[in-house]
Amino acid sequence: MTYKSIGQYGLIGNRHTAALVSDDGSIDWCCLPRFDSPSVFAAILDDEKGGRFYIRPMAPFTYHQEYLNENNVLETTFETNFGAATLTDFMPCYQTDAARLKKFDEIHRLVECIKGQINLEVVFEPRLDYARGSTTLSLSKYGVAATNGSDRLALSSLVPFEISGGRAVGRLELHSGQSASFVLRYGDDRPRSPRLYDTGGKLKKTTAYWQGKSDQIALSGTYRGAIVRSYLALHLLHYSSTGAILAAPTTSLPEYIGGSRNWDYRYAWLRDASQALNAFLYLNDTDEADSFINWLMQVCNRCGPKAQILYDIEFKDPPPEQKLKHLSGYRNSHPVRIGNNAVNQFQLDIFGEVMECADTYLITGGKISRRNWQVLETFIDAACELWREPDAGIWEVRSGPFHFVHSKLQCWLALGRGIEMAEKLGHRRKLKRWRNALGEIRADILARGWNPVRQAYTQHYDTTSLDAANLLMGIFGFLPPTDERLKSTIDRIVDELSWEGLLRRYNTDEVDDGLDGPEGAFLICSFWLVGNWLRQGKLEEAISLYEKLLGYSNHLGLFSEMVYPPTGEPLGNFPQAYTHLAVIIYGLEILHYLEGHENDER
Repeated sequence: MTYKSIGQYGLIGNRHTAALVSDDGSIDWCCLPRFDSPSVFAAILDDEKGGRFYIRPMAPFTYHQEYLNENNVLETTFETNFGAATLTDFMPCYQTDAARLKKFDEIHRLVECIKGQINLEVVFEPRLDYARGSTTLSLSKYGVAATNGSDRLALSSLVPFEISGGRAVGRLELHSGQSASFVLRYGDDRPRSPRLYDTGGKLKKTTAYWQGKSDQIALSGTYRGAIVRSYLALHLLHYSSTGAILAAPTTSLPEYIGGSRNWDYRYAWLRDASQALNAFLYLNDTDEADSFINWLMQVCNRCGPKAQILYDIEFKDPPPEQKLKHLSGYRNSHPVRIGNNAVNQFQLDIFGEVMECADTYLITGGKISRRNWQVLETFIDAACELWREPDAGIWEVRSGPFHFVHSKLQCWLALGRGIEMAEKLGHRRKLKRWRNALGEIRADILARGWNPVRQAYTQHYDTTSLDAANLLMGIFGFLPPTDERLKSTIDRIVDELSWEGLLRRYNTDEVDDGLDGPEGAFLICSFWLVGNWLRQGKLEEAISLYEKLLGYSNHLGLFSEMVYPPTGEPLGNFPQAYTHLAVIIYGLEILHYLEGHENDER
């Protein structure tokens, strides 16, 4: 076996956890029963030790993978010289009559011969607890059981297996119209007849559930496919029990092959959650928007102005960052990390992110209760009091703190949006103080953030280096699109941070971020450029770049965090919520701009 490109994977899930399925039928990453649980399969992080579960033809074959319509049910088609078969992968996910999401700790795999005759091999090679310790396999009448300490996993199947070398291997022959099912169930060490799990019925209900989600998106035209796929991908990153949304379902997929910039993203960042709320509001999905604002307010209410930048999916701290030295890492990109020490960083940008989404929620018809306003008020006060402090910045550098321009911008945004909301809601008691602070922050950024030699706003006050995060000065309206300083900053960023048409966050060769080695181009930065060009009236350039960026999705429309521009190879944890949010937000901005332009011409 060899490593596949990060982009050669699809994602299935049940809104409690998820699994990566390669385009030729191998589950190479899955954590059960939750997103942040130890892995059951981790071949993507160590091809030899990590463990996998694959079903594929024994003869040479071609393959094709796609989601069933606008759905999160995955289908892989195999074709040999003798026949063809489809492999349908899904995790049961549907609601009860009481509108509650059913929870099944199951993965269902249904293989059906659709032409001729086909011989298939099934290899079940779980490695529980991140492949730590020893996973023991045992056979029974209806399949294979796996145990490691208290962890239990059962694979139910009518196919006979043999155990050899720490893996269970089964073979089957199917003729046209014949099928076989495999059900993987966590927490159970007794395989049962797969007929008891009703794979066909659960598939029908799961398909209807996901189709219902996509059908409610009242959108047509060129970008519908990309936007709906991103919408569905976000649901696969949504932990339904609390409303938290993960940055990504994976850990330690590298930002540069062979590098050490490998992080655990199976947690909820406040900035991602706030942008998710905006995306759902823009798509008129008020149910999901209400779910997210409830999650956000719960987090903010618990922590107030001392809110952390990230939480685990149950509102708790992620575990301390540690390295799994027994795993080699994706294509020898180590270390493999679990936990995330960024939880201990001080970052000012969360105040702006939270207030921006709360303001959008209010504008689009959401209700802000008096209790929620009291929570939001503490965030505005915190921005007012703390904006002069240095911090770790949006990129979570490990060499600071510094006076990041983007961090000051977000404090300005928190006050600006807070003032707007206070005026709408009739809470005027603190307006004078907030307006004074708003003016002070603006004056500070204009005076200390601008570098007359570089003719640009720099990354922070004590550097001449550039940062693509400053593109958000235009997105959030800190400066008008016609402002010469903003236009010059955008030009400098494009000139200096472009890599074959894509933007890097900053130049890692000249910026001391406390880490070694390079990284790829960060996709959301280029989406920010799309937003700026729209605001400057550069419609052709904006559309051209947006469509170019859509080309960096994989065969299923899923996006990574970063890209290696010379080859287009995906980098970083996958799929990435931040990128999918940008696909939705800036795709809709283009469509709304075009609609408004057409109305003006009439």
